[in-house]
Amino acid sequence: MSLGKSIRIERIINRESRRTIIIPMDHGLSVGTIKGLEDMAAMVDKVAMGGADAVLEHSGMIGAGHRKYGKDIGLIVHLSGATKLAPDPNKKILVCSVERALKMGADAVSIHINIGADDEPEMLQDAQKVVEDCREWGVPLLAMMYPRGRKIAEEHDPDVVNIAVRVGAELGADIVKTNYTGDIDSFKYIVKSVHIPVIIAGGPKMDTNEELFNMVYDSIQAGGSGVAFGRNVFQAEDPTKIVRALHKIVHENYEVDEVLETIQI
Repeated sequence: MSLGKSIRIERIINRESRRTIIIPMDHGLSVGTIKGLEDMAAMVDKVAMGGADAVLEHSGMIGAGHRKYGKDIGLIVHLSGATKLAPDPNKKILVCSVERALKMGADAVSIHINIGADDEPEMLQDAQKVVEDCREWGVPLLAMMYPRGRKIAEEHDPDVVNIAVRVGAELGADIVKTNYTGDIDSFKYIVKSVHIPVIIAGGPKMDTNEELFNMVYDSIQAGGSGVAFGRNVFQAEDPTKIVRALHKIVHENYEVDEVLETIQI
């Protein structure tokens, strides 16, 4: 890893635990205004107060106010996207460049690739360009690697998640975000097959916090390097408390029962 990447990635990954808590807030490009993200800057402050390591946003929203009160937090600029009204929402195209992200103050950048989608080849070509630009500028790359498309019957199936994660590593990503497979053994096999951190997505908002925390705990036991949770955080009744609980599990190795006893949610 280049010196520039090494310095910047410390803004994203905790130096002691070697894990991360990232809060994606890129949903507006896909679905428009969404509950919890009406005031982006205020939400950035809420998750920063809870101990999140970084937030993930599209470049245009940073100019609207990255944060209101100034608590420090890492910034990942998302480079790809598509709206839900597109002919194929699974086809993600580049909407920002690495260079522009750096000018906006990014500590890292991210891209979204749907493995198994009809336009997978074009997304892989875009990824190759981003990887080369990240190497040139010394910028860490988070690759959101999801199995999605007509051939994918179950997006959490270990076999397809394994392919998605390995593709991210083979392309040259520095961190891969993907779906949790549902059990420790299958996820452990996937995580151990790559040399880069693997973090899990939250997906749709879960019914209970305990369910969410159990998934996080199991992923950590499997060797996962943290989480990238959006709706399960910014649509929570108290986002700061949710992030504080995640911090206990991800960075402090708390068990779920301990977290539920310590933090009243």
